[in-house]
Amino acid sequence: MFERYTETARRVIFFARYEASQYGSSVIASEHILLGLLSEDRTIMRRFAGFIQSGLEIRDEIDSRVKRGKPFATSVEVPLSDESKRILNLAGEEADRLSHRHIGTEHILLGILRLPDSLAARLLIARGAKANLIRQQIAISPASLVASTRPAAGALTTLDDILGLLRAGSSKQVAAFFHDKGQYVNSSGKRWLGRAEIDKGAEILFAPFAKRNVRFLLERITTGPSHTFVTSVLWEFDAASGDRSKSLHRMSIVLASTAEGWTIVLMQLTPLIFG
Repeated sequence: MFERYTETARRVIFFARYEASQYGSSVIASEHILLGLLSEDRTIMRRFAGFIQSGLEIRDEIDSRVKRGKPFATSVEVPLSDESKRILNLAGEEADRLSHRHIGTEHILLGILRLPDSLAARLLIARGAKANLIRQQIAISPASLVASTRPAAGALTTLDDILGLLRAGSSKQVAAFFHDKGQYVNSSGKRWLGRAEIDKGAEILFAPFAKRNVRFLLERITTGPSHTFVTSVLWEFDAASGDRSKSLHRMSIVLASTAEGWTIVLMQLTPLIFG
């Protein structure tokens, strides 16, 4: 059944089986597949669903809805539920629909959403995930976004952390991701050079974006030369008056791999909607 599955997709099933054993479940249910998906691919919801997902939040919600049984050894074989079998069959259908040879984590995500009555799908749909939009997002990339980001998985994890901190309002912590020679260009064209200057002006630089009512979409990701990673994120803000003018910006970010990990060497903001 799993011959076409990528290595990461197979690990999703492995993690799902583990989750079922920890929940003391006699079957691998849709919620276990979702937890397995989030364990294996931390950034999948950002790449394809356009929102910050939190594995802990989703787990807490599952715990509030599903009664845990007695955990058992992972060596015990656990079958897929009928619902989960259907999800995986739909994942295959989605890969065929997109003319993809292999079945990856993105197809499993679509398979979950194609079964809207499942607990996993209800949790994702409640957070704004839409199968048709995700399908379009996957289709626009010739080799799929997943394939294009494998060489820079660490960069995506760092990006996930940065955007999560922005949404939480942690301006100083975001500044800590900048390289000592990094630079930030705001939407007015003002340039802030060097980690010290960026750190000093962190509140001014990031306060407009550190909001819980922001929506975003990972628009484009590219692995650049010399261990660099380029991405652009669309940020949309709710205007208090309902006027959407000046509410959409593009945040372009260049990350570079260093001995300490991935750090920001350039971040530039461009307003897209004016009054």
